[in-house]
Amino acid sequence: MAENKTKPTGVSVDTFLQSVPDEKKRQDSYAVLELMRSITGMEPVMWGSAIVGFGRYHYRYPTGHEGDSPLLSFSPRKDSLTLYLMPGVERYAPLLEKLGKYKTGKGCLYIRRLEDVDQAVLRELLARTVEDTRQMYPDSPAE
Repeated sequence: MAENKTKPTGVSVDTFLQSVPDEKKRQDSYAVLELMRSITGMEPVMWGSAIVGFGRYHYRYPTGHEGDSPLLSFSPRKDSLTLYLMPGVERYAPLLEKLGKYKTGKGCLYIRRLEDVDQAVLRELLARTVEDTRQMYPDSPAE
């Protein structure tokens, strides 16, 4: 069975965020970092080379594949900030209607500029993501 490629690393989150070339995206990244820190009460850790994650949970699929993922995470990508919503975005449709300007993938929320979204709705969305992930994986460590 294939092993997960994205794992916690010893790379400094601050060093990574300082390397984001676009000043606005770097500022937005630090704002999301503080938002996720306040929601989780945890310190950020780099997962792989480009994902900033908070906490972790252990998943196991019916196929037998299992691994660890960050409880809440984001990545400042070239076109947008990517926020990972592990339970999937479809369950948050009512909140997304109030969020503002964004795009989605199956488990990703893409935001070009943080000012394009309602900050209170974003906070609620991320807090719900943490709660839902913990309910889905109750045996995961509370780190």
